[in-house]
Amino acid sequence: MKAKEIRNLSDHDLDKQLYDLQSELFNLRFRLATGQLENPSAIGNVKKDIARVKTIQTERKLNINREA
Repeated sequence: MKAKEIRNLSDHDLDKQLYDLQSELFNLRFRLATGQLENPSAIGNVKKDIARVKTIQTERKLNINREA
């Protein structure tokens, strides 16, 4: 998910997206530990998406406007 797409979400949707991504990361880590994960780079992609969501949440709390 791109930052521009995330910025269009409401605060409630951001919270839900963060929860969903954290759940997905948990499942990916579990599958990695059991040897069932075919694409280990998926973990990195989910972690980056989590960072994007958290960054945008912080920007909103601090009233920072970014149009990137």
